[in-house]
Amino acid sequence: MAEPWATLGIDLHLEPTGPGLRRGLTDALREAVRSGRLAPGTRLPSSRALAADLGIARNTVADAYADLVAEGWLSARQGSGTRVADRTVVPPAGTAPHLRERARPAYDLRPGSPDLASFPRAEWLKAARRALTAAPHRALDYGDPRGRPELRAALAGYLSRARGVRADPERIVVCSGFAHGLKLLGTALRARGARTVAIESYGLDVHVRVLAASGLRTVPLPFDRLGTDPGELSAADAVLLTPAHQFPMGVPLHRDRRAAVVDWARRTGGLVLEDDYDGEFRYDRQPVGALQGLDPDRVVYLGTASKSLAPGLRLAWMVLPPGLAEETAAAKGGVDTCGALDQLTLAEFLTSGAYDRHVRATRLRYRRRRDALVAAVADRAPEARITGIAAGLHVLLRLPPGTEQSVVQAAHWQGLAVHGLARYRHAAAVAEPADALVVGYGTPPDHAWSGALDALCAVLPG
Repeated sequence: MAEPWATLGIDLHLEPTGPGLRRGLTDALREAVRSGRLAPGTRLPSSRALAADLGIARNTVADAYADLVAEGWLSARQGSGTRVADRTVVPPAGTAPHLRERARPAYDLRPGSPDLASFPRAEWLKAARRALTAAPHRALDYGDPRGRPELRAALAGYLSRARGVRADPERIVVCSGFAHGLKLLGTALRARGARTVAIESYGLDVHVRVLAASGLRTVPLPFDRLGTDPGELSAADAVLLTPAHQFPMGVPLHRDRRAAVVDWARRTGGLVLEDDYDGEFRYDRQPVGALQGLDPDRVVYLGTASKSLAPGLRLAWMVLPPGLAEETAAAKGGVDTCGALDQLTLAEFLTSGAYDRHVRATRLRYRRRRDALVAAVADRAPEARITGIAAGLHVLLRLPPGTEQSVVQAAHWQGLAVHGLARYRHAAAVAEPADALVVGYGTPPDHAWSGALDALCAVLPG
């Protein structure tokens, strides 16, 4: 049985070589410091612990430490142990330099992210403590590939109540973000023999790449003031839509077209993939209910915590038709690839009501930002026109013809990050190109919001 002191301290990998243990150990420690493998300030194991780990005499380690203290490589103080000395370390030739963080813009109005400063840290921490305290030991095992049953049950209740989704916990699969869910669906669809997925003329190119990686071809559908036109779905096996709040154009899918999409799916056996990326954030009237409620056997509902909480949680979910849940879960490789503790915490966050309180508070904050944005543009840039303001965390700011590229460039020079509409247009889209900015008003923290508005209005034609 190991001595009690042998279990204390830290692990340190060393390979003493050369003549004599003392010299070999001294050389190995010196090289570890010289190369930067042991950073300045790193605390080393006690001489007794290191001697036990290496199977050598304690005096050999103590002598090696003393030699390196004398040379200036290590420092030793009573009560604080032996540490790597604070000195400049020159890395060996050929060592790759540390990657520098890319310079951040002064203001960020790119869409796709919420205000991360408003993440409910205190409430999330409370939920995490409650969830971890109540969790059975088996919750820390590999788990069901569909995700933790606690989270699936909580999601079923919430989605039914708040989004009109007809959800059964057995048909919910938790995934690591929307793109991961789309990848799993692409794998399952391809295994079923699908070849083509219809998509919207404007959207995220990452979705096209994910579907292509699954062996699926994408074809864009026409778009007009009523939203995406499903009239050309005949050649598709599935269709990917953002019906509640089209991204990035901002319009909801017209009720007649919602019905037409579901009718197509029933008639042909096709599948509708519903991306409800910002369904909680509706401002001027009742939220548009989920399309999945019209036919849960033909519509896959995909939701995410990325907009309501934070993208870094890497938590999303799919409500799937019968049969497809098993196939999609199998595409995960038979194990749950999402962190169990975060799933348990989100389940507690939902069932305790903390999620609803957070969403309602952030909805008010984002509405105030949207109102300030609309008022500022109307007052200071009358040539620009804002649309898509009823919901979400972004608006479409339409520009005079031929000005999009110059406005985006001017914004870059001013330290303002903003995206033009052109970057979201599918290469094969048939609709007439329009000049516009896709302005995300969720990203800036509150203290930077007025400055971001000023920077935006300064680059708009006026």
